[in-house]
Amino acid sequence: MDLRLRGLRRPRRIIAAVAAVVVLAGAGTWTAVASDDAPPVHRADQVMAVDGVRLDTSYFTSGDSGRRPAVLLGHGFGGTKDDVRAQAEDLAADGYAVLTWSARGFGRSTGKIGLNDPKGEVADVSQLIDWLAKQPQVQLDKAGDPRVGLAGASYGGAISLLAAGHDTRVDAIAPAITYWNLADALFPDGVFKKLWTGIFFNTGGGCARFEPALCAMYERVAESGTPDAAARALLEERSPSAVGDRIKVPTLLLQGQTDSLFTLAQSDAAAKAIRANGAPVDVDWIAGGHDGGDLEASRVQARVTSWFDRYLKDDKGADTGPAFRITRTGGVDTTDGAALLRGASDDTYPGLTGGDRSIALTGREQSFANPPGASPPAVSALPGLGGGGLSQLSSLGVGVSLDFPGQFAAFTSAPLTTDLRVTGSPTATLHVKSTSEDAVLFGKVYDVGPDGRQQVLPSQLVAPVRVEGAKAGKDVTLALPAIDHEIDKGHRLRLVLASTDLGYASPAAPATYTVSLKGDLEVPTAAAVSTAAAPLPSWVWWLPLAGAGIALALLVTGRRRTATPAPDPELAEVPLQITDLSKKYSGGDRYSVRDLSFRVEKGQVLGLLGPNGAGKTTTLRMLMGLIKPDGGEIRVFGHAIRPGAPVLSRVGAFVEGAGFLPHLSGRQNLELYWQATGRPAEDAHLDEALEIAGLGDALARAVRTYSQGMRQRLAIAQAMLGLPDLLILDEPTNGLDPPQIREMREVMIRYAAAGRTVIVSSHLLAEVEQTCTHLVVMDRGRLVQAGPVGVIVGSGDTLLVGTATPVEEPLAEKVAALPGVASAVRTDDGLLVRLDADGSAQHLVAELVRLDVPVQSVGPHRRLEDAFLTLIGGSA
Repeated sequence: MDLRLRGLRRPRRIIAAVAAVVVLAGAGTWTAVASDDAPPVHRADQVMAVDGVRLDTSYFTSGDSGRRPAVLLGHGFGGTKDDVRAQAEDLAADGYAVLTWSARGFGRSTGKIGLNDPKGEVADVSQLIDWLAKQPQVQLDKAGDPRVGLAGASYGGAISLLAAGHDTRVDAIAPAITYWNLADALFPDGVFKKLWTGIFFNTGGGCARFEPALCAMYERVAESGTPDAAARALLEERSPSAVGDRIKVPTLLLQGQTDSLFTLAQSDAAAKAIRANGAPVDVDWIAGGHDGGDLEASRVQARVTSWFDRYLKDDKGADTGPAFRITRTGGVDTTDGAALLRGASDDTYPGLTGGDRSIALTGREQSFANPPGASPPAVSALPGLGGGGLSQLSSLGVGVSLDFPGQFAAFTSAPLTTDLRVTGSPTATLHVKSTSEDAVLFGKVYDVGPDGRQQVLPSQLVAPVRVEGAKAGKDVTLALPAIDHEIDKGHRLRLVLASTDLGYASPAAPATYTVSLKGDLEVPTAAAVSTAAAPLPSWVWWLPLAGAGIALALLVTGRRRTATPAPDPELAEVPLQITDLSKKYSGGDRYSVRDLSFRVEKGQVLGLLGPNGAGKTTTLRMLMGLIKPDGGEIRVFGHAIRPGAPVLSRVGAFVEGAGFLPHLSGRQNLELYWQATGRPAEDAHLDEALEIAGLGDALARAVRTYSQGMRQRLAIAQAMLGLPDLLILDEPTNGLDPPQIREMREVMIRYAAAGRTVIVSSHLLAEVEQTCTHLVVMDRGRLVQAGPVGVIVGSGDTLLVGTATPVEEPLAEKVAALPGVASAVRTDDGLLVRLDADGSAQHLVAELVRLDVPVQSVGPHRRLEDAFLTLIGGSA
């Protein structure tokens, strides 16, 4: 069931494979796939006879003749084995034997589509596993039992779960954007999801391509508009939930947030059931789904590979990631228009409820119509349009939903007094009456802007519910769609109950529904997710004193260190000098950093600023020797930075949050970390670092009891071990409340006061202004301006033009185009204008009067936020 997602191209999908079959295509076709840094991958294409059907397969191997774990990689609905070829080649290069196949009824494979029928598609997988057990490259746990994992998206994800429940030889699975109970997915709460189901059967090639029982079921339900018990039973026996008590293998569940076909509730049910069996389960909510959005291909691919490394290769050092991770969208990259993504995590999966906050709603009892023929229908998602991404627009704050007057009831909250992050499934209790025996309602929660007009439906999701016996009146508790969405202070929540929706079947007979509230809207917040930092990647443990760690990494990867240029004695006392630095990532179409130059002196607290995508993190990673620049040079105390350069022992760094062992105390974590560097204990200067961090008696407590602020300070203390002369902090105040931010500011100032140097990258401009002595502003990989904070904030080339009335965008564009003007940005009070070398305030005022700009005042601006917006031309 993929439609748009035929394979999630980059995530390395992994699947179990071929057995006890007759090879119809002889030895198959062998192809070698070359790679610059990996052994060739060999592919053998074979058509196999399995229980009366022919399955088109490909088998991928690489390297020597030794045995290795196997992976079966399934494709999405409507696709073929070719959709997952790239993932298969990647996995083979990583040391797996990989088998892909086209499922029954797709590609060159024969047979009827059975929707992962246990007697059809699931039995095929067991036969493929039999075949794998006979291959000389495949590792065996015992005779006939290969070490094997399965992965895939959508249709391929479901077969992964089903195979794990039906065949005990499966050792690990990583299903993505798939279903747990297909009946619940297509008939949620007794309502027929007609549009997705119709697209689904059409994508399969028409009803005749399916098993006769499935075809008859679809035609019956599509005609009546109401699912019956027989239809539910037919889909449930093809669902992983039918064998849920038998799935006992490590499971990585990747589910899409922008998905009206298989919602987050499906993976939630899977996680609870499999965890109850005692198996390890991690849950990852990705930004994309069947309705569009970003599939996070490379990140997902890396996580799936790590999952199999841990549970198929028994690599206990493999970083499988947090128990729960969620991708959040925050703004737009002005360089390419893509949504900017960031991750949040927790060491336990919170589920869809918990940490509820009660939101009072107002609204009298309301009556509304279900129109004849359920037309016109309300619009939420547009299923099947995939990449168009109504859900992507909603994540960026653009409302595109449509409810028809007279066909819905609405209940609205007061403006929120604080920001609210909804993570999970809100619930509301209602009293429903109908002039018909049954009522069908569609519940949704809108994020309503301060003006009351703009409203956004998060992820374009609705929750249908069939209320039986509604004629007599009935109380109903409605579980609304699970989402992750931040609602800003001043916005309102609006609960809407509609009688129709484009994606679903509503009763054709006209009726009047009457709905009233029975309580508050209960909103889950999953507070721990917003406060717990993600575990650090393994390399981050080695960052603060990177020399030993990087040297070890180089030994592991077998790379040879190139000769390091001689130190520059004139820079021996200069903490950092960057000259003409450039970096362009492989496969990218633009430079992340281009011709960057700046210098940092002792005792400075330097703020590295720039919008998302400016190149700040890439610059810091090059500075720490983690990646190599394409051009230019970085010198720390006169020494050129190379991976493993000894001078990196004078550099401490904090990036991406704190990765500590929760059962150990703060002090034990720091001592363990320092031991891992291999340096003498007396060089740690532990007490001095802890005094600067200001943790006090908390050092004796287990880290799991720490607040986010305490974890951040402990991470800073870790970076300060050895009292490095140059301290690098990437977003050190993320997730902290105002008092904690103030404490972090004092930590940085105290550290630099002894003559050491601090570089801090942060998006909190007010904090940077109070903490930093100097600034480097970047945009699109280039240096925009560098210098003391006071000079940049009060520079004479930037003027604040106060106006009597707000300036419209067309007029601002005319100002920006004036001779002598480098940029003009609208503010609440007027315009921020940056002059170029030929500009002057006198000439600007004359031109503003000519353009009829209602000027009230002109003067230099004094806020860093204003300076920043002016410098980057509004691209933040």
